[in-house]
Amino acid sequence: MGKKHQTRRDFLGQVAAAGLAGVTGAGLTTASAEKAFAATSVKGIPYRTLGRSEKKVSLIGLGGYHIGIQPTVAESIQIIHAAIDHGINFMDNCWDYNGGESEIRMGKALQNGYRKKVFLMTKTDGQVKDAYEKQLHESLRRLRTEVIDLVQFHEVVRMGDPDRIFGPNGAFEAALAARKAGKIRYIGFTGHKDPAIHLKMLNTGFQHGFTFDTVQMPLNVMDAHYRSFAKEVVPVCVKHGIGVLGMKPLAFGQILQSHTVSAIECLHYAMNLPTSVVINGCDSMERLDQALEAARTFHPMSKTQVAALLKRTAKAAANGGFEPFKTSHQFDGTWQHPQWLG
Repeated sequence: MGKKHQTRRDFLGQVAAAGLAGVTGAGLTTASAEKAFAATSVKGIPYRTLGRSEKKVSLIGLGGYHIGIQPTVAESIQIIHAAIDHGINFMDNCWDYNGGESEIRMGKALQNGYRKKVFLMTKTDGQVKDAYEKQLHESLRRLRTEVIDLVQFHEVVRMGDPDRIFGPNGAFEAALAARKAGKIRYIGFTGHKDPAIHLKMLNTGFQHGFTFDTVQMPLNVMDAHYRSFAKEVVPVCVKHGIGVLGMKPLAFGQILQSHTVSAIECLHYAMNLPTSVVINGCDSMERLDQALEAARTFHPMSKTQVAALLKRTAKAAANGGFEPFKTSHQFDGTWQHPQWLG
């Protein structure tokens, strides 16, 4: 299930080796491209395999935060149902999104046969056992389900987070117990701050004989130039069969303000990496239609196409200005609400 103890030097050496042998921020080698892009299609939406599991998931995923902000519950449900009806089966969510409203609305939407059509994911902030168990219980109740397909440790954004999660009385212990009890199927983690923190979380798991099922991270046209998750973390995931969940492909629309790329180009770039799913926030039917169009029109990009795209974004991306989740606390919910950590 996992790896033997590694030194940080050994681990970083594996990162470099994987990067040379598999994938870089600029694209894929032929062999890894064939594996990553091997996909079925449902209603024109490509499906890929989630990491080393046998689960097939839609290349585009429905972001959970954005389906809890509509003026009415009915509007949220309309977006969720339309996404599923048009071939999207990966549902993203989190215990803290909109004070729990995102999970509540998704739970309502997944009634009447919709639950069995989707791969349901949510996230918990609790880093100690009691907090994790409490939040997981609330998520199960809100989502109206007896089992959640994937639960991820949310916002691993501090260097001390891995030690706390895997430490005595940590949330990792509770996650394993929940999986054994059949409340969850897969375990992953998320973060948006720094690739070094992701690498520490992965390595801490390896040291405990555990390999995560999924890792969620920002993957976009700016990321390749600044604290790049695509260059530093994705190769490790590919090497160990860990499902890559890309998020913030448009960075809440801020990347478009750089006037260097279009929304479709942003989504296609993220899809061109060995991502199992690109999670996209769709707060309206218009945004959902855009995501569906991007998935339906995606074709593997050539190295020349990727290089040209990255050349256009290099200057704007240099200091992380269009990725504020890396450079500020603006998107750090657990920094603003440390009590969520437990």
